[in-house]
Amino acid sequence: MPQIRHEPVAPTRTQWLDSGATIDAHRHDEHQIVYAGRGVLAVATDAGSWIAPATRAIWVPAGTVHAHQAHGALELHLVGLPATENPLGLDAPTVLAVGPLLRELIVAHTRTPEDGSPERARLRAVLIDQLRASPQQPLRLPTPVSPVLRALCDILCADPADGRTLTELGREVGASDRTLSRLFRRDLGMTFPQWRTQLRLHHALVLLAERTPVTIVAHRCGWSSASAFIDVFRRTFGHTPGSTPEPARPYAGRADGPGS
Repeated sequence: MPQIRHEPVAPTRTQWLDSGATIDAHRHDEHQIVYAGRGVLAVATDAGSWIAPATRAIWVPAGTVHAHQAHGALELHLVGLPATENPLGLDAPTVLAVGPLLRELIVAHTRTPEDGSPERARLRAVLIDQLRASPQQPLRLPTPVSPVLRALCDILCADPADGRTLTELGREVGASDRTLSRLFRRDLGMTFPQWRTQLRLHHALVLLAERTPVTIVAHRCGWSSASAFIDVFRRTFGHTPGSTPEPARPYAGRADGPGS
């Protein structure tokens, strides 16, 4: 079993990752806000995975063992907060909506070094205020514990476009649709259709970050048409797949580090 890296302080900085790059499992003694100004970020824990495009950030509570993966060239903005400062009162990883103002605050805060100045303190205070007002987003893909449910989910993770019904999938894994429906609600806190939609959206974000055309993304993720995919995407993220907000402005330097 690989050793989990322990970093007492959650850094505040900008970090660049190439597409496909990963940051191995680690934990901090502080909370952290993780935001991708460019590219798509996936954060994985034992409990599930969270994914965030440029309109979302991920809250990672202190002590949470997590790993990162970049999809597309990733401009990663990290904001560390003391364990005693939890403006949203969240004790589990959560995806948060990032509006234009919060986005600019995160980018500005992570691109300037800590200097103890009053200006820096005011910037941070406004960032925290905006964070408190940030709505939570249901973009979690929980990891199943039950062996039969894990087998079913593995089938769909291998091919999100698999359109078989729960009854048909149940025959393959040896369980009734009634049993599987109960397991989805009990173990994952959502219905089978809700979980499959989350899976397909996660996969779609990865493909879009790799510049896959929208029509191909819709086909590979199991939507009946590009228009059906665009409708679900717009209702979930507030914009169409082809109109993702502009990435954060280019940075003069690269604050690459061994981890986050």
